[in-house]
Amino acid sequence: MFSCTRRTFLKTSALTGASLLLPGLLLGGCAATRPAIRQSFPDLQSWPLERKIAQMLLLGFPGETLEPDSPIDRAIRRYGVGGVVLFDNNIDLGVTGRNITSPSQLKQLTTSLQQSSEVPLLIAVDQEGGVVARLKDRYGFPATVSAKYLGQQNRLELTRSSSDSLAATLEEYGFNLNLAPVVDLATNPDNPVIAFKERSFSADPALVTAHAAEFIKGHHRHQILTCLKHFPGHGSSREDSHLGLVDVTRYWHENELQPYRDLISQGLCDMVMTAHTFNTAIDPVYPATLSKATIDGILRKQLGFDGVVVSDDLYMGAIVQHYSYETAVEKAINAGVDLLVVANDKLYSPDIMPRTIELLLKMVEQGRIPRERIDQACNRIIALKKRTLKHGDAA
Repeated sequence: MFSCTRRTFLKTSALTGASLLLPGLLLGGCAATRPAIRQSFPDLQSWPLERKIAQMLLLGFPGETLEPDSPIDRAIRRYGVGGVVLFDNNIDLGVTGRNITSPSQLKQLTTSLQQSSEVPLLIAVDQEGGVVARLKDRYGFPATVSAKYLGQQNRLELTRSSSDSLAATLEEYGFNLNLAPVVDLATNPDNPVIAFKERSFSADPALVTAHAAEFIKGHHRHQILTCLKHFPGHGSSREDSHLGLVDVTRYWHENELQPYRDLISQGLCDMVMTAHTFNTAIDPVYPATLSKATIDGILRKQLGFDGVVVSDDLYMGAIVQHYSYETAVEKAINAGVDLLVVANDKLYSPDIMPRTIELLLKMVEQGRIPRERIDQACNRIIALKKRTLKHGDAA
């Protein structure tokens, strides 16, 4: 049975136990080159708390290659991070030095990321199609169409073929999680972050459900997980939560829950992403990502979803302008979020992995987060990986 002190874990970061260490993995506390391995799922009962916490992060990072002993290399090899999310450059948002520049570069990066992880790694991307596509045709990837276009055409066979093509590209380049489809309703045609960017299939919840179902099924045929977003609905908003607090109290309608209800009942919901929207009719204190009333009350109890809940990026303006990182992490996990997204782009924190582990260890020790909540989140994440990801496919 593996055991270690917090200091030992954070210094040497044995991954899951002495029996699982590979020769040459840790040399004097530094990451070393190792051969490709067949990934596996060790018994969670043997994992220390720190290792379970590490599975609860989906991290962004700078760079087109995986550099030895870089922060993301240490996050994978030493701490056992649950997953990574890749981005391309976005000059408009001041995001540079990111991860996607060409097909050959991307394939090499995702392969090296997966080979560095003892447990299958979630490698995620926002490839919705149309405006929101990280694998752009200008980099040499196939062109895509937007959800709005597919909804306007309203031909399910077109959505089916479009999804198959998009998912095949993701599979080819090493992804296993697409942070899509958007199931927000386009109820506000002037919405700056949903309707304006053509991210919604329609204002009609039945049409959104039908096309989202085809999108998801196409991804599943290529072993790609999907993620419904942005719960409990961002389509009626007047502002962009990337930039600041978004209050939808006056505009949100309960029919925005219908696509979630339908897709959950059809068994087509792998994961749900929360919105950083504020609705006093649901929770008078916290936005959805930090709201137990929203996640545990509506998503879990009312809609019956018991799978992985993932936050939207905790570095978005709606969160960082109003909450410290520590508060956001504590409230999100207690609300029911299992997987925390830290895009780490405009506000890059190279120490985010050990810092988050330290924060959560302290919160568990102080009784601010029940240990059972960590176990529950980790179990959900590993169950999703076991059900969907192919063992050793990148080895």
